Amino acid sequence: MFSSSLADPPLVREPLHAPVAHLVRGGVVEGIHYGSVVVLGTDGEVRFQLGDIEAAFYPRSALKPVQAVAMVRAGLPLDGELLSLAAASHSGEERHLAGTRRILELADVPESALGNVADMPFDPVVRDAWIREGRMPSQLAQNCSGKHAAMLYTCRLNGWSLDGYLDPGHPLQQAIAEIVEDLTGQRIAQVTVDGCGAPLFSVSLHGLGRAAARITTAAPGTPEARVADAMREHAEMASGSGRDVAALMRAVPGLLAKDGFEGVQVAALPDGRAVAVKIADGANRARIPVGAAALAWAGVDPSLLTEFQGEALLGGGRAVGCVRPVRSLEPVAVSGCT
Repeated sequence: MFSSSLADPPLVREPLHAPVAHLVRGGVVEGIHYGSVVVLGTDGEVRFQLGDIEAAFYPRSALKPVQAVAMVRAGLPLDGELLSLAAASHSGEERHLAGTRRILELADVPESALGNVADMPFDPVVRDAWIREGRMPSQLAQNCSGKHAAMLYTCRLNGWSLDGYLDPGHPLQQAIAEIVEDLTGQRIAQVTVDGCGAPLFSVSLHGLGRAAARITTAAPGTPEARVADAMREHAEMASGSGRDVAALMRAVPGLLAKDGFEGVQVAALPDGRAVAVKIADGANRARIPVGAAALAWAGVDPSLLTEFQGEALLGGGRAVGCVRPVRSLEPVAVSGCT
């Protein structure tokens, strides 16, 4: 599985994170979010970094585009909305459930074969509607169901057993691990279990950014380009209505973006410029403003990023502050917070 051209796995250590965002209320820094940021240029070289971009970390769902590429390389014939869903952390809307059912139908696999956990929809509005209607958690509603259905379809096409498809030693997961290493350019440091039950591979933040850049710069028609095209053209299928990552892809022409739990964000442009962000405490409120500032550092027009400043901090119902990227990001940051 290992290639001699691969870099050694990143070191498993306590990441040396740095301040990446300030929680500013009424002109006073009330709190600090630590994390790490990397910006890659068109040549793949690091143009900006904060914190620890080389320590081993878990990309969580930000790795899903890489997993989808691996499945397409293994013969998965999906395109368009269904391929976007295969790389999705979806909101549990009816279109996401219907798409997952369609993938299972194409695979001739029953819903009972899904190995992901049951959950309520991720979108709070959809979740509240489910609760009012008395609906129970389901595997279809869980945000990774599209990926799991695609995994089962890939197994069916290759004659691999459906049983144990989430075992790291299963041929499917071995094939995915190989592509994770290929696209990140480094060996995997650790393997554990993600929230949905699938294997989760530890790489570096630098490696995650490199993988995103390799996906967006791939030649038309390749598995990488097919995944990127599907996610960009069907951004709401890869996430959901009202999700910031979908809005980000709509706002920045050609951008591929994927978020992940625990404050992970990755994004890349067709020319290879890429950014990757990890918020140490997993705070979602810092992920988007820091990610937007990183994209501005990468050369994205800040005027395209003004809606991604993050939610305002309220006092008595009015805005009194915000989450602002640290000063080293400020020269091209998009925040208007004072």
